[in-house]
Amino acid sequence: MNSENARSVTLDQENTVEELTNPFRALDEEGAGTNPCAIVIFGASGDLTHRKLIPAIFALKQERLLGNNHPVIGYARRDKSDDQFRSEMSETLSEFGRFNQSDAEVRERFASELRYVRGAYDKIEDFRKLKKLLDDIALRYQTGGNVLFYLSTPPGAFGPILENLKKSGLADESGSCWRRVIVEKPIGRDRNSARELNKKIHDTFTERRVFRIDHYLGKETVQNILAFRFGNGIFEPLWSNHYIDHVQITVAESIGLGGRAGYFDTAGITRDMLQSHILQLLTLIAMEPPAAFRGEAIRDEKVKVLRSIQPYSRSDAIRNTVRAQYRAGIVDGQEVAAYVNEEGVSDNSKTETFVSLKLEIDNWRWSGVPFYIRTGKRLSRRVSQVDIVYKKPPLALFEQFGSAAPEQNVIGFRIQPDEGISLSFVSKRPGQAMKLDPVRMDFQYRTSFGGTAPEAYERLILDAINGEASLFARQDEVDLSWKLIDPLIESWSGENAAPLYYYSAGTWGPEESQALLARSGRKWRRI
Repeated sequence: MNSENARSVTLDQENTVEELTNPFRALDEEGAGTNPCAIVIFGASGDLTHRKLIPAIFALKQERLLGNNHPVIGYARRDKSDDQFRSEMSETLSEFGRFNQSDAEVRERFASELRYVRGAYDKIEDFRKLKKLLDDIALRYQTGGNVLFYLSTPPGAFGPILENLKKSGLADESGSCWRRVIVEKPIGRDRNSARELNKKIHDTFTERRVFRIDHYLGKETVQNILAFRFGNGIFEPLWSNHYIDHVQITVAESIGLGGRAGYFDTAGITRDMLQSHILQLLTLIAMEPPAAFRGEAIRDEKVKVLRSIQPYSRSDAIRNTVRAQYRAGIVDGQEVAAYVNEEGVSDNSKTETFVSLKLEIDNWRWSGVPFYIRTGKRLSRRVSQVDIVYKKPPLALFEQFGSAAPEQNVIGFRIQPDEGISLSFVSKRPGQAMKLDPVRMDFQYRTSFGGTAPEAYERLILDAINGEASLFARQDEVDLSWKLIDPLIESWSGENAAPLYYYSAGTWGPEESQALLARSGRKWRRI
């Protein structure tokens, strides 16, 4: 898409979003203010539907954010009846839902509203069968003909589903009804394939009706980055290269492949985590204040950040990235196998399970501030954290007292687990001597607000129903992220390729990752 067309899409989205319901307020009545609609889940037999989607929709019902006019239809290839589907989903809620006995009536009613359609993704007659059911549901549940389609399938099924939604008329909007689609990642495996997929999407749905989901953006702490920056007068003035030395982003997993070898061994951690989740985190940290707290204003600023990161040349990519693969080791006290010994992985696989890199944002706010990123599997522990590391004080005033130079101040955002925000600074140790010690102020969601933070999918599904696109990726975001990632992946193949390093499972990655920061006198923060 050329820049002129991209701008026209943006303007179309802005005009639409301004008219949409604000999903941030509480609802006085059950489902009041939330657009009525049917929710169709393609891939209803899959793991994501069981673990995340159905529990998220049920939680929204529990919280009275969705009402009786939000029926759910599962669509998949397996042969089962409505009653079998209801029974399966009831078991799912017992295992994965936030369920207690007082919610028995809500769960019973929720299960009774579930419907199931057995159908193939490439057969138009099955989509016509779905259309007939949706027409009946629109009358029975007073949905106004509104439908939210959720593509919870492998990417290979996206094309046939989108084509048949168009052919069957299911994607058509008439009168005041709307039809929207949520698309799960991955959006392509490189820039060209992402563009091809987006073209298929736009053949059926206009951009304003497309919601490309990244569940990381639905996490409370990720959203709170914006609240922290722009809702407090004392932090935003300090959010620039005048005061910040560097930024660290860590997204670590202690688990292995979890049955995803078929996908992961062809994707690697760079496509799986860096291209989507981590670049999204980076844009929220680095973006300028938006003109308004609404979808297009926020996404416009995120796109500006991506445009300010210059893609690496091959030599720069080799110098500023470290890729590695885990060997056998001990995680959580258990011996685990090397990556190449995992079920479904080739014995000679060169797929990276760890990557760390240095990125720089070429604009006035961030010029000279490196962003260090690391992500990997089978690391020491599961944690996602962003650390804003401030510059050291310019004068060592305390050396005369025998104290070392004060440690750098750090603002830390803990995305998961134990969601919260911390601020580290130095304080005088009690006593007669002027001795300095680092201390930390710590805010935790659980202790401050009580209860459990809502799951990311709850927020994102509700936003899509209400047409609020702030936390979803726009087409140009996806395109620019692949523009940055493709050169990295290309630098790992062919002549003079960047080496593949190794690390023991249960550690924080290879020594070469530490060396990446050590070149400039920095080091990864201890987590």
